[in-house]
Amino acid sequence: MTDKMQDEQKNCFDDIRPLTDGELPAAVEMLIANPDFREAFHYIKPDVDWEEMKRWMRSFKTCGDFRNHLAYAAVMQIAKKTTFSLTISGRSRLPGGAPCTFLSNHRDIVLDAAFLNVMLYDVGYGMTQIAIGDNLLISPWIETVVRLNNSFIVKRGVSGRQQLEASTKLSAYIRQAVTGKKESIWMAQREGRAKDSDDKTQSSILKMLNIGAKDRDKVCQNLMDLNIVPIAISYEYDPCDYLKAKEFQQKRDDPAFVKSKRDDLLSMETGILNNKGRVHFSIGSPINPQLEKLDAALERNELFSRIAGIIDKEIYKHYRFYPCNYVAYDLLNRCRRFSERYGAKDKKQFEDYLQGQLDKIVIPGKDEAYLRGKLLEMYSNPLKNHLENAEE
Repeated sequence: MTDKMQDEQKNCFDDIRPLTDGELPAAVEMLIANPDFREAFHYIKPDVDWEEMKRWMRSFKTCGDFRNHLAYAAVMQIAKKTTFSLTISGRSRLPGGAPCTFLSNHRDIVLDAAFLNVMLYDVGYGMTQIAIGDNLLISPWIETVVRLNNSFIVKRGVSGRQQLEASTKLSAYIRQAVTGKKESIWMAQREGRAKDSDDKTQSSILKMLNIGAKDRDKVCQNLMDLNIVPIAISYEYDPCDYLKAKEFQQKRDDPAFVKSKRDDLLSMETGILNNKGRVHFSIGSPINPQLEKLDAALERNELFSRIAGIIDKEIYKHYRFYPCNYVAYDLLNRCRRFSERYGAKDKKQFEDYLQGQLDKIVIPGKDEAYLRGKLLEMYSNPLKNHLENAEE
């Protein structure tokens, strides 16, 4: 391939790729001059000396410096303020130094990938590239920050031919990152979060990952090339649970309801700044050995469905559960199946927590019984899926 062809191939990803080292100085100056960025950083670190902060940011020579120093420090500060603990397990299941496509369930808009990256960095694996939907790039400074932080853009809200073109470009970019540049990436198992925590891999995600390959008919081999590793994310408390419950009622009462950009921004702020309790990431086993056993002659939709099922089971197997999950399951199902897993104090604490979250919801025709049921589903569905998988 000639230099010109290589440049053309690189340039075709310009609208979705992370920023490069050459683009760092201009990006830093843009952030320094932006009052919204300054305000957001003050939320995380109120005592920051802004003049010292500007000198520090201007000292960065590479985007890696930005990630490894500023972004790392910001995420760890958030973890210190808003989690009781942040832990990871399953490192022994990582496939050596080989790059991976990490697919996980999705709880927090911003922090799922951010928490994963700081923990991978701490264990010497290195940070991943991160898939982020363009619907969350509400302001130019947010786009600059995420692209400096090794994020690539998933274009949503396009239809028809544009959707196919966007998916093909995204797939080709991911394939180049993993198999060409040898960099790991992180993606959620579905578009957006499962608001009821009933985590299920969307076949459309797997189809997108396949579409950028030279021979799209070799589905299993194409996905094996990407070295998919599922990750189970478990938050003790989801700060956005009441916002998700509220949206459930809004959509129930008005099927045409669509969230605003302000709603997305509120979810981002709430998820970042509020209590999450204990947070655990569990790395599952690479699925390539299971893909090898699949019958490649299966009808395509069935094949993608089976692959999605493999990922789901790996996630369900590795959830971590807290007393609130067991309490929620028993309350929702009006039973005492897991009464040995929690005490009276745990139950009261969770019921008080639920009421506090319900009290935050302000909505016309507020249906508290419905909203409470939705909150209980969020905390019990991971346990339900784990149990159903274990019983198979």
